[in-house]
Amino acid sequence: MAGISTAMVAASGIVGGYGVARWTEKRPLGGAVLAAAGAVAARGWQRKAGNATAAALSGAYVAAFAGSHPLAKKVGAWPSVFAVAGGVALASWLAVDRRQ
Repeated sequence: MAGISTAMVAASGIVGGYGVARWTEKRPLGGAVLAAAGAVAARGWQRKAGNATAAALSGAYVAAFAGSHPLAKKVGAWPSVFAVAGGVALASWLAVDRRQ
């Protein structure tokens, strides 16, 4: 796990979760992808930066997912997903990955 960028895992979970939900038309399957990647990212955050950082970034991950919905009404679905995924990736990189 040490060599895996938590920023990439988190961003991939958001983009991948949406993509799976959209292409399969099965929202729970997309949610499973989102949750699995979030769990992997959270474990990496915890191992690399501690519990407080992991909790804060996990909250940001969930908030990004929730925030992508109203943002999508303004800018479109894919732009919204990419925007929030980029935000979570940046936060993860700043808090965890750049220090490695």
